[in-house]
Amino acid sequence: MKTNVSNPVIYEINTLVWLGEISRECQSEITLANVPDYKWDELNRLKIDAVWFMGVWERSPECIRISNADAGNLSDFHRALPDFSPEDNTGSPYCIKNYSVDPSLGGNNGLAIAREKLAERNIGLILDFVPNHLAFDHPWLSSHPGFFISGSEDDLARDPVTFKLTGQGIFACGKDPYYPAWEDVVQVNAFSLDLRLEVIETLKEIAGLCDGIRCDMAMLMLNDVFVQTWGSLAGTVPADEYWKLVIGEVKKEFPDFIFIAEVYWDMEYILQQNGFDFCYDKRLYDRLKAENAEAVRHHLLADSAYQSKLIRFIENHDEERAVSVFRPDKEKAAAIISLTLPGAKLIHEGQLEGRTVRLPVFLRRRPQETSNAFIRNFYETILEITAMEELHKGEWSLCPVSGWDDNQSCRNILAWYWKFGEKACLIAINYCPKPSQGFVFMPAFELGGKAWRLVDLFTQDHYIRMGDELKVSGLYVGLDAWGFHFFQMFSMV
Repeated sequence: MKTNVSNPVIYEINTLVWLGEISRECQSEITLANVPDYKWDELNRLKIDAVWFMGVWERSPECIRISNADAGNLSDFHRALPDFSPEDNTGSPYCIKNYSVDPSLGGNNGLAIAREKLAERNIGLILDFVPNHLAFDHPWLSSHPGFFISGSEDDLARDPVTFKLTGQGIFACGKDPYYPAWEDVVQVNAFSLDLRLEVIETLKEIAGLCDGIRCDMAMLMLNDVFVQTWGSLAGTVPADEYWKLVIGEVKKEFPDFIFIAEVYWDMEYILQQNGFDFCYDKRLYDRLKAENAEAVRHHLLADSAYQSKLIRFIENHDEERAVSVFRPDKEKAAAIISLTLPGAKLIHEGQLEGRTVRLPVFLRRRPQETSNAFIRNFYETILEITAMEELHKGEWSLCPVSGWDDNQSCRNILAWYWKFGEKACLIAINYCPKPSQGFVFMPAFELGGKAWRLVDLFTQDHYIRMGDELKVSGLYVGLDAWGFHFFQMFSMV
């Protein structure tokens, strides 16, 4: 499997929507068990290392009922799908009734067939895990009510949004410390040792089905955050962190199993220390949206061990579509940045086609949109280029960029290089809506004493530069608004 490679590229697919579109294309019911081989081959041509099948677990009928009665949800459904009907709502994939693959998707056997098809193409498989909450009709609420945050009649009367009366008693709805509760899910108690032990066993079962998991809102399970959210209702704070215990126990049996954290509030480092292999780099995403090259550069000064455990993206199912946030030229620059940094990279299905509609995860179908051939060609090119071993096995270094007293546009240029043995590539991006110029330096690179041929892999332009000159004066680059160079470097002995 390619999930154990350095700096992997992960491709997120909305499984239910994807299978529905293949079914309509093939004019027959398609599940994970009988996806045509040409569809697996299409994924393989993207040069990805893993597929994240988002939303495979059994969903909750109770969630469908609740969400179809929610005015906010209905407004969002009609925004994304103007001809929405209640049958389009399948419930949230993050309101899980059971950690078993939904029968409509092919069940666990169908997933096993899909995993085998991916493995034949050397592609790993990532699935979801939702630690903070479950569906109200999940069997644990009946069999293990102590796994959940419970409340009193006073709590219910005081806060009927957060607390809900069920046949098993009064329980809290899932929430984080800053927003109202999500009324379609029940809150687990992260401090319950019995819950933690049951989660470990559940994750071991999941680890037998895939190569890694993306953990939803992982920071909510940290002791400090959980106390902030639930206070005394959670009980005594355990000595151990939830994730240190859970990840440690699962990795004893499945040492190569990958844990990915969806994380916000600048808690990436904490979760890395708790055992996560990769953590969302939301900070980079926000700085790319803000068009601030200096802020991006500052972000990239962090320790290399920290950088290598981040997962970079400019789109996922929780964010607006990249083409809607970044105009086309800016999107290319942002994509070059996110796809050429150390750490994992996340591509969202539809991003490559330039889709504009962010689809609520509840819905089984999405509106038809015309694929943008220019964006598709760009992504196919960059994914082909970044598959080179320099960006998977090489060492990454951030490059200083200098300018002149009367021209400080160099501050808009971001640059770095990858080196693997005798192979190297240099990337320079003008992250700015106006032309910029500067000199790029590679201080840790042994450049002297030879000539270098630089080939821009996007334009195929060739340049010859002397190593001693590059070492002393740097490489001059002049880039148009949002322009970039992606050079492969060859020594000419």
